[in-house]
Amino acid sequence: MTNHIHILATPKDKHGISLMMQYIGRRYVPYKNATYGTNGSIWEGRYKASLIHDEQYLLTCMRYIELNPVRANMTKSPGHYRWSSYRANAQGKEDKLLTAHPLYLSLGKT
Repeated sequence: MTNHIHILATPKDKHGISLMMQYIGRRYVPYKNATYGTNGSIWEGRYKASLIHDEQYLLTCMRYIELNPVRANMTKSPGHYRWSSYRANAQGKEDKLLTAHPLYLSLGKT
């Protein structure tokens, strides 16, 4: 998205999400500043994280994230948005950044 990001992640341990966000901040922020001639943080504040306990809500969150660029009129199809997981999840295209969630895989191949 142009003004925010959504990351739906299942950590391997209790510190996984905070370490991931720390890594993104240490790697992406310097890259962005160097590439676009800016400086300082790109974040307005600390990231917000919520636990998803309900299986149905996980699928709802996945759908919300993948359809967000369509609702924002950034693209007509979620598969056309460059950073979408839709191509991997809905179309089965390989994406080295993603690992399909076991719950999603349990829905079947079609």
